[in-house]
Amino acid sequence: MTQSQPEPIGWRKAVVLALVAVVCFHAAYTPAKSGLLAFGIVGYVACLVQLARLRTTRQSFYTGLALGFACFAPQLECFWRIFGPAAIALWLVLAFWIALFLSLAHLALARFGLRRGALLVPILWTSLEYFRSELYYLKFSWLNVGYAFAELSICPWDVVGVYGVGLATAAWSSLFLAISARRVFLYTSVTVAALVVVPHLIFGTAKIKRPGPDLRVAGVQLEFPAPSQMIQALDRVVADDKRLIENHAGGRPIANLSLIVLSEYTLDGEPTEELKDWCRANQKFLIVGGKDSSPGSNYYNTAFVISTNGEVVFKQVKSVPIQFFKDGLPAPEQKVWESPWGKIGICICYDLSYTRVTDELVRQGAQMLIVPTMDVAEWGQHQHELHARVAPVRAAEYGIPIFRLASSGISQGVNKSGWVQSSAPFPGEGEVIVFGAVLPKGGGSLPLDRYLAPVCVGVTGLFISWLAVGTFVKSPRFRRHSG
Repeated sequence: MTQSQPEPIGWRKAVVLALVAVVCFHAAYTPAKSGLLAFGIVGYVACLVQLARLRTTRQSFYTGLALGFACFAPQLECFWRIFGPAAIALWLVLAFWIALFLSLAHLALARFGLRRGALLVPILWTSLEYFRSELYYLKFSWLNVGYAFAELSICPWDVVGVYGVGLATAAWSSLFLAISARRVFLYTSVTVAALVVVPHLIFGTAKIKRPGPDLRVAGVQLEFPAPSQMIQALDRVVADDKRLIENHAGGRPIANLSLIVLSEYTLDGEPTEELKDWCRANQKFLIVGGKDSSPGSNYYNTAFVISTNGEVVFKQVKSVPIQFFKDGLPAPEQKVWESPWGKIGICICYDLSYTRVTDELVRQGAQMLIVPTMDVAEWGQHQHELHARVAPVRAAEYGIPIFRLASSGISQGVNKSGWVQSSAPFPGEGEVIVFGAVLPKGGGSLPLDRYLAPVCVGVTGLFISWLAVGTFVKSPRFRRHSG
């Protein structure tokens, strides 16, 4: 064995690495006010990379499958609540991507050696994370490396993006394959000091002049409400806001509440005349989730915008209906709402989890995203906590505010820096959330990972093709025919 070739690890060390990886993963996805547990995800990826040094590809695959199952199944116990025993198959599908990563990383190290193989490992990780999240039928982006850092503000989301954080973490972990741990920590300390500590010391104490909100928006958490319950809740929001303004003394004047949001599937059809009359009488815009008609017996899961004159002036269909649910047909197109306050993109529920959906709205100039969401209470608190990690990351990536109204929590008003400025809890039937949004004049922008991740997918595809051709050429059948 040459010095550049990886030294295989035994089963004892593999078991220890796998156990540490599982513990680190669950620590990273444990809600914590400090957010420091998020760095457990770095230990998780570092252990995975070391497990690529197992003796065979088969060992790498099955170790990854078991490890992935141990990570995903407890975090996504809501799958059992929703699908019953079929959840096991879905957990295995997610675990498969970890198994595939370990297999490909093992082959990269075996074919190219430690140093050259280490260069390919972060590309493999990013491509598989992006493909799993965005590019195939069972796409699912939760529990990625990036979302573990949703509670931290130190990530340069607007530069690297959620997949870029995964790329950087995998690249750091791969350094341990090529150079000594001592040099890794030395380089890391210098990099962190240059990119995080020094800018914070220079700019961290500077006073930022915060403009007043361009738009005050409110939402009420209602899960499958009766029509009378909707009207009562809307009346209560308006009455509470009037009292707030009347009792406010001194300081900056409070802007009028102009827009109210109700969740996905609040209505079982199109907006009723009663809702339209309410908007006209109270001079409020309303965004409400319902069902729009479609050809045949199906429907479109739609967010309707009712204006102050009682007319539906805009509607947006859900782009990615949930697999295995009766969730309507996918949106024929995406457009931004040219609202009185600026361009507002509307995406429904899990659409926010897919960058290929939200990126399009930002390309069209969206200055804010509004997200009516249906998270059923019986799915459990942890499901709601995992879902709540998405909005802060997405807002910080694009540099635009996001207002996400969930049927039973956790609703959020997030500013363009990714700070959650207002929220409503789970469970929270009837809870009201109010958010003052500042819409950036130039709209949002896309981080670099939107361009890097597809390149990583292409490189990984070429690597897999190269492996397949090499295996075919070495097969006895090919040799017989070529001879």
